[in-house]
Parts: sequence; C-alpha cells; structure tokens
Amino acid sequence: MIRMNIAEILRIALQRSDLTILSGGLGPTEDDCTRAAVAAALARPIRIDEGIIEILRRRFAARGFRMTQINERQAEVIQGAEILDNPLGTAPGMWLEEKGRYIVLLPGPPRELQSIFEEKVFGKIRKLSGDASLAYRSFHITGITESELDTRIAPIYRAYPRIRTTVLAGTRHIAVRLYRWTQAEENPSDLDELSEKLQLELGDSIFSTRGESMEEVVGRQLKESGQTLAVAESCTAGMLGMHITRVPGSSDYFSGGILCYSNDAKMELCGVPEELLQKHGAVSAEAAEALACGVRKSLHSSIGLSITGIAGPGGGSPEKPVGLVYIGVSDGQRTESRHRIMPGDRESIRERSTYLALSWLRRFFNALVSTDESGSPVTNKYSEF
Repeated sequence: MIRMNIAEILRIALQRSDLTILSGGLGPTEDDCTRAAVAAALARPIRIDEGIIEILRRRFAARGFRMTQINERQAEVIQGAEILDNPLGTAPGMWLEEKGRYIVLLPGPPRELQSIFEEKVFGKIRKLSGDASLAYRSFHITGITESELDTRIAPIYRAYPRIRTTVLAGTRHIAVRLYRWTQAEENPSDLDELSEKLQLELGDSIFSTRGESMEEVVGRQLKESGQTLAVAESCTAGMLGMHITRVPGSSDYFSGGILCYSNDAKMELCGVPEELLQKHGAVSAEAAEALACGVRKSLHSSIGLSITGIAGPGGGSPEKPVGLVYIGVSDGQRTESRHRIMPGDRESIRERSTYLALSWLRRFFNALVSTDESGSPVTNKYSEF
C-alpha cells in the first residue's frame, strides 16, 4: 500500500512539477520501498549494481562489521539513474530524468541528505534554472516572541509585495527569511533595502545573518576576545556543554563543565555556600550567580555560566513552577542572573534553557543586559523563548 501511494504521488508530481525530490526509504529493510515505488511509477526495471555492493562491503569492513545480504538492497538502481554517492552512509541517492522532468532520490538521515544535496544535486538544479535564481536573506533572532516579532516587522515587509517573507519559530531561535526570484544580472536592491530596514528595527535581537548557530556566534566572541568559558549545569545536565563543543576548535575557549544536580555537588564542586541554598533554594537567582562564580574559579576560566531550574514533570510549586529556570553569568567583575518560565515538556524546557544561556552570554558580551535604576539586573518572565 505504501509503495502504491508513493508511486501515485510521484505520478501526480510529474504532471505539475519540473523537479521532484524524495527523501527516505532507501535503506535495506522491507519498509524501505521508495526505489521500487519510483521504478513502478516510471515503468523502469531495477538492477543490482555490483560496484555499489563492493563499496558497501568495504565500508562495513572499515567499521569492523560484516555486511549482511539484506544490505545488497541498497545496491538496487533504477534503470537510467545517475548514482549519487553517499560518503556518510550506506544508501546512495539517484538522479533521474523522465520526459524532461527530473526526480531526485535522497536518503532520509539529515546529515546524509544535506551532504549529497550540497555536493551532487545543488549544482544540477542551478544549471536547470537557467537565468533565473532565488535571491534570499536570512536572519536568526532571539530574545523576543514570534508574535512580537511579526507585529514589529509585518508593517515593514508588507510594503514589498515582490518579496516572500517567512517567519519560522523553533525552540532554539526564530528565523526570518526573505526571498524572491531574480533574472541574470538583476540586482535585488529591494531585497537589500528590506533587509536593512529589518536590521534597524530588530537591532541586537538578530544574532546572525549568515546562518550561524548561537554556539558558533558565542564561540567567535570568546575566541576574538581571548576569553575562556566554564559552565555549571543542573537541570540541563551537560546539554549546554554539548552544544558549545559542537563547534570545531571550541577547545580554544571552553575550559569544561560541571554537572551539579545535587546540593552536595553544588557545594563541593562549585563552592556554593550551604546557608545560601538553605535560605534561597537551589533554583534561585542567588544559586545561579554562586554557581557561575564558583565554576569560573574552579576551572580557572574568564567567564562562568550556569543553569539551574525545574525541568519537570514533577518538582514544581506555586512559588517555583515547572519550567522556572535561572541563568547566572560572572566574569569576576560582573555577576548577574536572569530567569524565565519555559513552556513545554522536560526536553523542550532543557533545550530552551540551553539556548537562553547562550543567548544571554552573547548579550553579556555586548553589554546589553538590562538594569534597573540601582544598577541591578532586571529579571523577566516570558511565556515563550
């Protein structure tokens, strides 16, 4: 049934689209039926490519495994297809032409799909487009809600009807994408004009215009300033350190992290005073600041960054509900904290907390942390992040 549905959908797509891209279903198991479905839709036979089988055997052997016979299904090639090698996995992709229409088959895992698309497919599509190309600008935004963002920018982008504007919200950040079709040698000056207006409106809420992640931006700030970072994590249990070390070269500026779930660990590893925890609790501005100071000293870093909170599903109270998270940061001269109440389940609270910490560290670098009249940091409660 699934195979028939894929084949029927492809037949419909070929009637209305010049290019159809399918991802997934190229693996070795019985439910991986994309190849067979596409072959049926195009009425083409499938053959076994011995060259692919040999490549698969070598890759399995290099990893210390013996290739089973079922993996030979990944060597099935639709007649007339160009094979797209998959250096990151075992399922190659395929490029096919059918009566002036084009079909691309890609593996499902994102890393494999992206690698093949960028290295093997993008150039082919570019040639097919001729003089037309898609000009776009992209902004990664943090610190404001999706509704506030659209309220602020909608009156601006509506004045540019030729430009498509898309707002995409996630747990990590909000992306705003602007794009429109252009012809050869055409200068999309209206796209540049709109981009400049949005940047003026949003200011420091934009953390990247180049598609960088927050950890890449913060890593660059640390590297350029010659400072080092240490983290103390309670409710996120290593997630913050994991994201920081995703960036190649992070060992240049990341000293390490301390996972301190229990109060004993907070006291022994980060030097948080017992009386502070008894008076204010582990989930408090005072505890977050003490953790940031303590981890900075323990790991001999320029900056300490901490997260403590209640990720749930239990452990909350009317005074300190599930989702309450405090972030602390200290560089030896300034020690500050901020809190938010995060929506979502346990995992989304932890992920949002991680990116809140990185986001605030960026603002800490930019000296844009809000203060009240006495100079103390302002803490805010947000329903979204």
